[in-house]
Formats: sequence, C-alpha cells, structure tokens
Amino acid sequence: MTHCLRTLALQALTHSDPSQKCSRVEALWQGLITGQYSIVADKHMTPSSAIPGRPPQPALVPPGQVKRRAMHTAEGRAALIHALAHIEFNAINLALDAVWRFAGMPDDYYRDWLQVAKEEAYHFTLLRAHLQSLGSDYGAFDGHNSLWEMVEKTQSDVLARMALVPRTLEARGLDASPPLKQKLVQAGDHAAASILDIILRDEIGHVAIGNRWYHWVCKQRALDPLSTFEQLCRQFQAPKLKPPFNMEARKQAGFSEAELAYLNGEYL
Repeated sequence: MTHCLRTLALQALTHSDPSQKCSRVEALWQGLITGQYSIVADKHMTPSSAIPGRPPQPALVPPGQVKRRAMHTAEGRAALIHALAHIEFNAINLALDAVWRFAGMPDDYYRDWLQVAKEEAYHFTLLRAHLQSLGSDYGAFDGHNSLWEMVEKTQSDVLARMALVPRTLEARGLDASPPLKQKLVQAGDHAAASILDIILRDEIGHVAIGNRWYHWVCKQRALDPLSTFEQLCRQFQAPKLKPPFNMEARKQAGFSEAELAYLNGEYL
C-alpha cells in the first residue's frame, strides 16, 4: 500500500518536537525515493491541528525585540547560532507547507520541496548540535516569526509563495552568509563557519528551486516575471531588498541578468 506524500508532509508539519520533525522528514524522503509514497491526493486537505507544529520555546517576539549580544562572548555566539537554527527550523516548516498546500503542480515540484525540507532539517540538526556544544540549546533565546508570517500571507497562491519566500526572504540568506561567516571566523568559531559553508551551498539550490517554479508558473499564466514580481512585492508588502547582494550566489541560484539588474535599481 502506498501512502500520499502530501498528506504525510502535512502530518510532519504539525509535529511540534524538532527532533521528531527532522526524523519524519528524513523518513518521508527515503520513502519517496524508494517508491513507498505516491504524490497524489490533489483533493483539498484540512490540517487536523495547528500549523506549524513548534515547541513551546523559543518565545516569539517582534524582530526588534530579539536581543543582540556581543559576538566576542560565548553567550553572544550562542545567540547567533540559535537565531540561525530558528531560521532553519522555520525553513523545514515552509518547505513542508509548500508540499502539502498547493495541489495540481508537477510531481517534480513536490520532490523538489521535500528535498528542501530534508536539507533544512540537516542544517537545523547541525546548528542545534553546535549550540549544545556551546552549553545551550534550541529554545534558550527568543525568536521572531517573520519568515512564517510571509508563508501565511502567500498561502492562497503558489506564484506569490515562490516569489516572496524562496526568491525574496530565503535569498537574503545568500547575501547574509559571507559577512556572518567572517564574524564567526573572527570570533574563533571555525566549526560554525564550516556549517555556514554547508548551508550556503544548499541554500543556493533552494533558491534555485524557488526560481524554477516561479518562472514555471509565470509561463503557465503568461505573465512577465519581472513586472509580476514587482506587483507581488507591493501587494504582499514584502520587505524591500537592500544591498549588498551576493551576486555570484544569486547567479548560481538562477536569477537572470535582468533580475540582478532589477536588484540594483536598473529595471523600471
């Protein structure tokens, strides 16, 4: 008997324990590649519990209320690693949400986003282990919910989701990674810097997946990608993208020359 991948992704999304969520994602991936799960059930599905499932801690506060700590202290480094782990935990949830929520997409779409969920779970596991090595753990510091708020805003349209989550918010991670790595190296945390190398490598692929499906939907709907992106940013009040941009990573992630020029204000 085969099980529906999208139904199981929804179940994993509602799970609140981070370790068990990661284990379920890995099991889903293995089940998909070995043919245990099918990608069907384009019928409407209703969550049986609140989404996303998350542990009681960290407490969620507005972004401006997340305390910043000096990087030269152990607590400061732990706070930074915690912030990164929180982003990766939310990224697991957003990838699972992309799998279950949007019906009628090609099979490759669901495979792509389950792969993203698997890699985000790996990133979270690496960061959490490093956080524990620093004498802390996930939940020890406050976090914010900006990434998931955009996931909720774009739940009615896969085009908006692809435009404003992977291609906008996640792509900011490509820009932020090099200076963050430099700070960690300067602070002597080479283990964390190595984890950032892994995350950047994989995130280029995740943003590329967002680009792939954004352009696919634009083509299906006969929409111009640049003007549509601009319109969606206004409609959903997406955060304005500001330099510096990691142009090399963005090129590797599939942004066109016209899209890169747009970032620099050269497209009207």
